[in-house]
Amino acid sequence: MAITAFSAWWFLPFVLPLCFYVAFTDLREMRITNQAVIALIVVFLLVGLIALPFDQYLWRLAQLGIVLLVTIALNAAGVMGAGDSKFIAAAAPFVAMGDVQFLIALYAASLLAAFATHRLAKHSPLRRVAPHWASWDQENKKFPMGFPLGATLALYLGFGAVFGS
Repeated sequence: MAITAFSAWWFLPFVLPLCFYVAFTDLREMRITNQAVIALIVVFLLVGLIALPFDQYLWRLAQLGIVLLVTIALNAAGVMGAGDSKFIAAAAPFVAMGDVQFLIALYAASLLAAFATHRLAKHSPLRRVAPHWASWDQENKKFPMGFPLGATLALYLGFGAVFGS
């Protein structure tokens, strides 16, 4: 992996709770809060100064801006929700460019696992644990993407902490 274990270990304890929060709020309310996105950016701005060499830090900040522009365009085209767009942009600086192909595969696996888990829980007695979650009653085309997006970032940093360069 292109991410260093050093930087992944620095980011992981701060990002992991935010990933859980994003997944939870998207399942419960079908929204990713601005506070979670801002917190993710603040974590990168502060911890990134310690976890990354300064030149990489600046390039990763550029990634945030570039990904934000792309995801805003995708949101405007109706491809994804605004919260998903903001979260993807806020998560972008945590990802080393050399790991993008791995990240896409990890996201695909996370999306399949999240979709299967959500649909199985929706039609099982597990639904009674959280009967008022908004994601249970959405039309078939709506899905809480914060669930797999949060899982992807958490897993990526976890794999980076163990297998990073």
